[in-house]
Amino acid sequence: MSGDVCIVGVGIHPFGRTDGLSGLEQGVFAVREALADAGIDWPQIQFAYGSSDAAGNPDTMVERLGLTGVQFINVRNGCAAGGSALFSAQMAIKSGEFDIGLAVGFDKHPRGAFNALPSEYNLPEWYGDAGYMITTQFFAAKIMRYMHEHGISQTSLARVANKAFRNAVHAPHAWRREPVDMETILEAPLVSDPYTKYMFCSPAEGGVALILASEKKARELGKPLVRLKAATMRTRPPKSFEVFAPSIDIGGGKATATQIASADAFRMAGIGPEDIALAQLQDTECGAEIMHMAENGFCKDGEQEAWLAEGRTEIRGPLPVNTDGGCLACGEPIGASGLRQVYENVVQLRGDGGGRQVPGNPKTAYSHVYGAPGVSAVTILER
Repeated sequence: MSGDVCIVGVGIHPFGRTDGLSGLEQGVFAVREALADAGIDWPQIQFAYGSSDAAGNPDTMVERLGLTGVQFINVRNGCAAGGSALFSAQMAIKSGEFDIGLAVGFDKHPRGAFNALPSEYNLPEWYGDAGYMITTQFFAAKIMRYMHEHGISQTSLARVANKAFRNAVHAPHAWRREPVDMETILEAPLVSDPYTKYMFCSPAEGGVALILASEKKARELGKPLVRLKAATMRTRPPKSFEVFAPSIDIGGGKATATQIASADAFRMAGIGPEDIALAQLQDTECGAEIMHMAENGFCKDGEQEAWLAEGRTEIRGPLPVNTDGGCLACGEPIGASGLRQVYENVVQLRGDGGGRQVPGNPKTAYSHVYGAPGVSAVTILER
């Protein structure tokens, strides 16, 4: 097959809380927005991959969109579900079987923490009874160790949250759109040391749809070409320390699912981290963004302290990170999060970011999503 896979339409239902609208209905809203953006109708969609963790089976949305007999496959991969749906969709077009299709993700989580079940991760029941399924505790323990090893301060964690809420002021789809000052973030109630309540994302609601097409089809539609230069999805290698791991292998392997997915994506795209104009990195909590800056190859472990102090990841910095506020400000509807990152990158590459627009006419954009029990998906877009 000649040419790249292109993203020709994007749609989003605002994240946060939408009483009276199911998760699936928010997904349908996003699909309709994406169809309008692409200038096509639902019967032209040849296939779909849909992701949802807690809001029902995505394929049932055909009842609302139209019973066209379309192939529609459901994807479930923890927080990397949306990224996995996108990976599957681009493979379907790359195969030459299809010209145009859909990746859609949505969710509607109840208030409170995620209710992960040991049996879903091949773990014994006692693991949950002992409280080890509580992700806030795992993430806190992981960042505490990382901070100790690499000289990262709690102030740096606060800088990540502060940036997220400032960026989200200009993102109409974000949930939390009020700036929060550094002192408030640092002095807020502690959830799991060293994280205060502003340093975690919240389970949320929302929907995102992306329409993918072959380059030939994209040209026929007359759309500006936003090319998907790489899409990878990888599981964990031996000895990596991931969510729900019962222990860490001291002196074990250094690789992670993210490092593998990132390295493979850069190789596929034929570029390096220095060529990326902006990045959306998984930030379920502030430390995740910090660790993922290094795991995705943008800096070395420990350099984040200076990067954040110098504003290098701000909208006008050398590498803007999480330009719409990321999970911290948008919340985490599991099925939609990875697709929201790609939606934001398309908006930025089109120059439609408004008050959060990255200056300098960006040509490349990177997204990374990470999920339990150690899966990671990366995409690289180019225009």
